[in-house]
Amino acid sequence: MASKRLTIVIKLGTSSIVDENTHEPILSILTLIVETAAKLHRDGHNVVLVSSGAVGVGLRRMDIDERPKHLPRIQALAAVGQCRLMSLWDGLFSHLRLPVAQILLTRNDIADRTQYLNAQNTFAQLFDMGVIPIVNENDTLAVSEIKFGDNDTLSAITAAMVKADYLFLMTDVDCLYTANPRHNPDAKPIEVVTDISSLEADVSSAGSSLGTGGMSTKIVAAKLGTSAGVTTIITKSSKPGNVHEIVRYLQQTEQLDLGSEESSGSPDLPTPPPLHTRFIPSETPIQSRSFWLLHGLKPRGTLYIDHGAYSALQKKAGLLPAGVLGVEGHFGQQEAVRLVVVEKISPDALNGEFLHHGQEPKEVGRALVNYGSSEIIRIKGQRSTHIQSLLGYADSEYVALRENISFTQNNDSPRH
Repeated sequence: MASKRLTIVIKLGTSSIVDENTHEPILSILTLIVETAAKLHRDGHNVVLVSSGAVGVGLRRMDIDERPKHLPRIQALAAVGQCRLMSLWDGLFSHLRLPVAQILLTRNDIADRTQYLNAQNTFAQLFDMGVIPIVNENDTLAVSEIKFGDNDTLSAITAAMVKADYLFLMTDVDCLYTANPRHNPDAKPIEVVTDISSLEADVSSAGSSLGTGGMSTKIVAAKLGTSAGVTTIITKSSKPGNVHEIVRYLQQTEQLDLGSEESSGSPDLPTPPPLHTRFIPSETPIQSRSFWLLHGLKPRGTLYIDHGAYSALQKKAGLLPAGVLGVEGHFGQQEAVRLVVVEKISPDALNGEFLHHGQEPKEVGRALVNYGSSEIIRIKGQRSTHIQSLLGYADSEYVALRENISFTQNNDSPRH
């Protein structure tokens, strides 16, 4: 039976590829990563690397001992380091006659739906051409407002964008453990996670002095990846060959499962793979547009809505002004906002007063709004037929169209 063509995203942190003390690239690991990517490519799979390390390489190039605190200086070092990092990747892959491409992203690059789709199309073309894309956050331009925050999050968004089958998060441990194995000899490995919300693991690893992530950011990335239908795997960065072995094992297991349905025999089981933690993807993954609404856009404010509006949205209706109880933040038309369900409040209550009554309000999703914050404040709680008289115009009867609303996954209706 022919193996399925997979799309595999491999995320490498700075500490995986740059020595924390000397800031020199760890050539032995870089070479193993390239060999692993080449093997996967030869097996017919699409491979994407999400590679940190520009600032670390920049520090080495400029003979600076510590990562600076001043943002423009960090961005300047990223600019110096990024070209050297790509040169290094290109040189190593060229030995195996594999072309690579550089893709630098910020949230701004994917906040526009057209640009998001263009990025998807670019990845698809690179795969067709047999090219390995190497993705990094554009640290030269990124400020806190448009940063992904860490490359774990970037890798999960990239995996969703390319509709990946697997996302590998390379780290300094083999897998997640029930406790810190360095301090607790009774720590047990967690090999498969079916429900991240019930995960009980030690996530105290805080990342290196060069990197920005730790184990907790990998859990967040796993939530994003699995919600989009991507099997997410944590494994040891110093053993990149694990990736190829794990993929082969999972493919063989899948083929055996398919074969056992057609045959009553008991086929030989594949050799167990290296230790890793595998997060099982959602059986009802978020669709591409919904994922983009939830994770590709930075929310600029919050709409507080009542339970009636929330129920109507779940039945595929749009958000009417009558269901909006409050507005927080300053935003314009077609910007993203959080949707939070709260109890009804008196019409003359100030925005935010209801935050202190009853249950903690719960964010249930995101929306692209048809009106800015100042307009929604004037029309909230009113019938759609009153929009014209209140604003002097009526672009839409809805504050947000249903197609521009996405709910967070496995979101239970908040209780009254």
